Amino acid sequence: MSHRLPQPQLHGPRLHLREVNHNDALALYAIHSDPQVMRYWSYPAWTQLAQAQAKVEEIIRQRREQDILVWAIAERSSDLLIGTVAVFAFNREQGRAEIGYSLHTDWQGRGLASEALQLVLGHALQELGLRRIEADIDPRNLRSCRLVEKFGFVREGLLRQRWLVNGEACDSVIYGLLAQDFIAQ
Repeated sequence: MSHRLPQPQLHGPRLHLREVNHNDALALYAIHSDPQVMRYWSYPAWTQLAQAQAKVEEIIRQRREQDILVWAIAERSSDLLIGTVAVFAFNREQGRAEIGYSLHTDWQGRGLASEALQLVLGHALQELGLRRIEADIDPRNLRSCRLVEKFGFVREGLLRQRWLVNGEACDSVIYGLLAQDFIAQ
C-alpha cells in the first residue's frame, strides 16, 4: 500500500511511534470512549467499538489518499497503542500543518505526551521542513496548553464558540509554532 506522504517509525526512550493498524481498534476505543480524555475534543466520546473500527479504516484510507501523518503512540516494550498523534491539514506550498494528539488516561502525567510530541515535532520541522505548526486547543484544557507552550508554541488567538460538542458551544485557542522557535526537550 503506497502512501502519499511517507511516515517513518519514530523511537523514544519509552515510546515507539508507528502506523495505526487494524489491531489497534480496541485500544483506540479505550481512549476515545473515555469522557475525561474527550472532554475538550470537537466531538463527543464514542459509545461503540464500531466507531473505533471505522476510525482505523478512515486513518488507513486518509494515509493512502491525503497528506496526513497519524502515528500510534505505542508503549515501547509491549507495542500497545496508548495514544495517537497526527500532523494534518498540510499546506506544502506554505510549509504549514496542524498537530493533534491524545493519550489514554492511565498513561497521562508521566511525560509520555511530551516524548511523543518531541519526536513528531522534530520530524515535521527538521525532516519535512515545515515552517509553521498550529494546534487548536480548548482553552480550558490547561494541561494541553502547557504542553505545547513548553515546545515554544505561542497562543495567537481565541476563536469563540468554534465547536459545538454535546450541545455546548466551545471556544478554541489557536497556538502557532515557528520552526525557529522550537524548543527541543
